[in-house]
Amino acid sequence: MKSFKITTLLCLFAGFTQVHAAEWDIIHAGTLLAVPGESVTAQQSVILKDGKVYGIKNGYIDASDLSMDSSDSLEIHNLKNHFVTPGFIDGHVHLTFAFSPTAMLSMVQMSDADTAMLGAKHARDTLMAGFTTVRDVGAWTDDAIFALRDGINAGYVVGPRTFVAGNPIAINGGHGDFTHSFKESVANVLRTSGVCDGVTECRKAVRDQIRRKADHIKLTATAGVLSDSNAGLEQQFFEDELSAIMDTAKLMGRRVTAHAHGAQGINAALKAGANTIEHGTFLDDESIRLFIENNAYLSPTLSAFETGRQLLNNPNSYLTGNQREKAEVAMNAANTFVKRAHEAGVNIALSTDAGVGPHGDNAKEFELLVKYGGMTPMEAITAGTLKGADNIGKLDELGSLEAGKWGDIVAVKGNPLDDITILQNVSFVMKEGLVYKHIAD
Repeated sequence: MKSFKITTLLCLFAGFTQVHAAEWDIIHAGTLLAVPGESVTAQQSVILKDGKVYGIKNGYIDASDLSMDSSDSLEIHNLKNHFVTPGFIDGHVHLTFAFSPTAMLSMVQMSDADTAMLGAKHARDTLMAGFTTVRDVGAWTDDAIFALRDGINAGYVVGPRTFVAGNPIAINGGHGDFTHSFKESVANVLRTSGVCDGVTECRKAVRDQIRRKADHIKLTATAGVLSDSNAGLEQQFFEDELSAIMDTAKLMGRRVTAHAHGAQGINAALKAGANTIEHGTFLDDESIRLFIENNAYLSPTLSAFETGRQLLNNPNSYLTGNQREKAEVAMNAANTFVKRAHEAGVNIALSTDAGVGPHGDNAKEFELLVKYGGMTPMEAITAGTLKGADNIGKLDELGSLEAGKWGDIVAVKGNPLDDITILQNVSFVMKEGLVYKHIAD
């Protein structure tokens, strides 16, 4: 009887114990930039196990060089004629938005489901451009951006790994309050849970985004170019409101990024504890001191300024008078502020404000960081990989091809260290060990 019981228990235990068959991938990289900022190496094998980097070996290895079980699978990817880097990271996108003459009207016409479908299209375009991770920094819809993020994470939707803020925290009538120009009955429908006035409302607005499972908090510390308001580009929240937003977010374990153009607003946000400043157009010496002192990041969105230039140069563009006036002021500083910050040693993370400009053109930002930011191609790539990961608080998971990090890999023909524009035409995209863009035969 005892023997029967033991045998039965062993059989039951075996029934609940399943041997996991590992999924291995080997990338044969002709040229490899595993850790941006460090040396490039030739003829390397990047080894992935279950979607994460397992190691890197010299030369082109095969199955005989791995400790594989008989049930394991292996796929070898031939990138011997390519330059291989970690997947790119964009720290500022709006996946569910596309600025256009009808953008305001679409807020009334489109359902959350419609908006999520539009966001799915933008997400796919972004991933195919080599951006395997993005941070969405504000959406006007209640549910679409959360559904899109969760759909991507579940594998239902093709797109980059996405971290979202939900509604931006904004003052009544300020940038991030999407009710400008609408009559009151429509405005009451469109007003989001992120709009707040006073310390108590600001705390509640932050908590409401976190209740909805926001990954981080975005606030609009100053007015913005594209809000149809004549409030300029300076500070909008009072200091006690800023402190309430920052303290509440950090008490609940969230990083905070602040939209800010004017120096007064930039500095107030940094003093209150912002981890990142989006745009930073009119930063001054005090701003630079605060950036460095707080180890904060500048997220410059030069691509958005390029879009602004195009619209300003067209007298028949759909910019309103208020938008045109503010855009002209911002463009005067757009060519110099990133270089100033870079030369002073400020942390800079690649960010595009995609949604203001086209989704899928995100890699144009690398070129702009070199052109206007005074960066070398290596520094620009680092801004879009390692620095990007640090900016969003995910340096232990992303930004380089090191053991334990996600297997996010991009490959291009040619050497982007010689010509940064090569990154605008990626040949191969892998996210977490799954290939989404294959080398053409």
